[in-house]
Amino acid sequence: MKRPNHRRDLVVASTLALIFGSSISFLTNHAALAQSAVTTVPGMPPVIDPTNLYSETTTDRMNPSVAGDLPRVYVPNRRSNDIYVVDPATFKVVDKFKVGINPQHVVPSWDMKTLWVTNNAEGRTDGTLTPVDPKTGKPGKSIAVDDPYNMYFTPNGDHAIVVAEAYKRLDFRDPQTMALKSSIAAPKCGGINHADFSIDGRYAIFTCEFAGGLVKIDLVNRKVAGYLKLSKGKMPQDIRVSPDGKVFYIADMMANGVFVIDGDKFKEIDYIKTGVGAHGLYPSRDGKKLYVANRGSTEVFGPKGGPGSVSVIDFATRKVDATWPIPGGGSPDMGNVSADGKYLWLSGRFDDVVYAFDTATGEVKAKVRVGQEPHGLTVWPQPGRYSLGHTGNMR
Repeated sequence: MKRPNHRRDLVVASTLALIFGSSISFLTNHAALAQSAVTTVPGMPPVIDPTNLYSETTTDRMNPSVAGDLPRVYVPNRRSNDIYVVDPATFKVVDKFKVGINPQHVVPSWDMKTLWVTNNAEGRTDGTLTPVDPKTGKPGKSIAVDDPYNMYFTPNGDHAIVVAEAYKRLDFRDPQTMALKSSIAAPKCGGINHADFSIDGRYAIFTCEFAGGLVKIDLVNRKVAGYLKLSKGKMPQDIRVSPDGKVFYIADMMANGVFVIDGDKFKEIDYIKTGVGAHGLYPSRDGKKLYVANRGSTEVFGPKGGPGSVSVIDFATRKVDATWPIPGGGSPDMGNVSADGKYLWLSGRFDDVVYAFDTATGEVKAKVRVGQEPHGLTVWPQPGRYSLGHTGNMR
């Protein structure tokens, strides 16, 4: 019997949809569902390629909803309480504006129509979320919320998940108005901050920065499913799931490397040494490599000009393929990959700059001076069907 070609069916259906309009959009959905061997939570878009959940974030997968969005890099500066806006074509700052207290990350919304600045005020009662219109690059009126260190979205898009770090709590909010709907307490997860989601959307794993471990959240039943202490980890930071969804990579800035976790079993299975202060994790546009930002210091507030670098891990082998040093030192922290995959943009946390790494050569093509203590910058627009949050965890 001839095997069905679901990828071909999807392409044909997509082409017909473009020709004849939305009346046959169900064909596209049917082909996508046929392609996927993953049963997702209700409302979550189907997994098109179970071997690569980043298949819809490649350079040719720009969502029509971002058409007309300004190509910009939005840089939150934690100590100067502002956003610097960089034109990635010229490597120049073209705008800046004030936001709330201690802006930590710039987070694309699930529907990709808003960029949210998370101003956490570090546990005070005056935390806010500032919306930015990506078509104009201008901020709107801030919304008061408790301690928004970071923010994610449920895979079906029905809730924003505000990471209230100081309260060891996840707040589930309306993704448009940010009205509070419910909360999950994680009392054993000191410093809860970064997360990624299982391939089927049934659970998420959050890092516990000050507890040296992880917490697994059951998103179906909205409860803590368990805690995991890392074997030699002391300060886990960013976390990203592998393309096949089987394991999670966790950067630990005091272990100077990346732990590998079996997500379903919630068990540590490997460790990969990278560089000093392993911090941010970003998949390449083809989903084959994982870029690790090594901040150059194991201190929360490190020195300027440290031995910062980027390590490139091959997802297939779980080995470091290359290491890209920063000439003269630096402190690469958080960021993302450009839509065309040619640049890795990272904030220089202790050096008040942002870096643009050439992903073909590892060369630092630009250092752009920004505000004081830049943190979770986002590059926009990015390809993908929807955003799970952080600085652009696209699917």
